[in-house]
Amino acid sequence: MTLSNKNQNNILNTELINSYNIEYVFSNKPINRINNEPQKDDKLKLLDNLKEKILNIKNCELKDCATQLVFSDGSCQNQIMIVGEGPGQKEDELGKPFVGDTGNLLNKMLKAINVDRKKIYITNVVNYRPPNNRKPESAEIIRYSNFLREHISIIKPKILILMGSTALESLFGPKIRISKERGIWKEIIINDKTYLTIATFHPAYLLRQADQKKYSWLDLKKIRKKIDELGLKI
Repeated sequence: MTLSNKNQNNILNTELINSYNIEYVFSNKPINRINNEPQKDDKLKLLDNLKEKILNIKNCELKDCATQLVFSDGSCQNQIMIVGEGPGQKEDELGKPFVGDTGNLLNKMLKAINVDRKKIYITNVVNYRPPNNRKPESAEIIRYSNFLREHISIIKPKILILMGSTALESLFGPKIRISKERGIWKEIIINDKTYLTIATFHPAYLLRQADQKKYSWLDLKKIRKKIDELGLKI
């Protein structure tokens, strides 16, 4: 091709591009084509909004009798989320879930499958201590399950561990029994997103019923296996 022909082709190509009347916008910001998940700052804002909703709840015996709100523990970027029942006396005093004897047992359970508690996001179904450490009533579970579902939607965990019958009931209803459903992987859809869940006994229950620890160990091994299958860095 001669130089003259090359110049003519360049002119034609330029005219063709201009004929589309396209405006190009250039930016130095990298384009994220794969990850559409909310970033940490976005999650923190959503969590603050959720916390404010729970703080402002009205006509709630749990709130009226508790010392303070017990919201969560762990980074919002963590890929595994644990849901317990509700704060006990120690949690109510410190404002943090799963502390004291229950928290120590949870830490040992996680350590047994090489999981660092710092890599777990932890919350409860109800965020205020029930009077005299009683089990949350069905109406309370239903009321707070709306907050819990919003909480899960913000964290978007890869694995959701439901510890105890109250946590299981909050998402799957009152007719389901943890004695029959523990150790079974189930999917649940919350706000159009599917989450992988597994139920196991609550550490507080295991402190009272030590003979049930053997079943929790089976559940823990299934959780470890799923972590490895999903390639989670825990």
